[in-house]
Amino acid sequence: MNARGDGRGSPLRAAVAAAVLGAALISAGCARPVEVSLATGPRSYTPNDYHDVYERWTRTEQDFAWGQMRDVLRVTATFESWEFRWAYVVRYAEDHSLVPAARDEMLRATLDDAGTHHRFFVTLAGDYFRESNLAGRASAWRVLLIAPDGTQSEPIDLERVRRPTAAQQVYFPSVTSYREVFRLVFPATRDDGTPAIPPDADHVILRFTGARGRVDLRWNLRP
Repeated sequence: MNARGDGRGSPLRAAVAAAVLGAALISAGCARPVEVSLATGPRSYTPNDYHDVYERWTRTEQDFAWGQMRDVLRVTATFESWEFRWAYVVRYAEDHSLVPAARDEMLRATLDDAGTHHRFFVTLAGDYFRESNLAGRASAWRVLLIAPDGTQSEPIDLERVRRPTAAQQVYFPSVTSYREVFRLVFPATRDDGTPAIPPDADHVILRFTGARGRVDLRWNLRP
């Protein structure tokens, strides 16, 4: 190992960096973009469908400081879309033995909310604990919902989940003791009357950005 501090870096560090970069490039080249739809309407899901729907609407990314060989921020977010909410209620109702009337009322309420709010369930971890608290004054990160034309929406509610429930730990597998948990809420319609996600949008981005770096989570959308 190079211990002289001459700026050339150690062979081991260079090899690790090359290996990580190579794996990332291979993964990016082989991965097939997942498209999802914001279309409304009835769904015929069973409780067993929840995992597949969760995977379709969940994204994970990280910002890596190559010069320091460390992660800056690791983020997983689930977009609680119309489709996701339907699958969630079906699974929740089965697990908790809800009677049909209670299940239907829960479904009506959450689908009504889907028309006015875009909700995200977020877990994240960063090198600086206090700065990773999105709801704290010392947070290093600004969170934005970005449409294809670059217009941005800020969250109207940002809640830190201090003690995730048993249901949250089961239904959102990214919840661990090493991550902070948050619920983010964006308005479906901005103050100027324009939609946060236009009907013809081919993607939407949830961005975490600040002086330390940037992480973009992207959902590719079908018309």
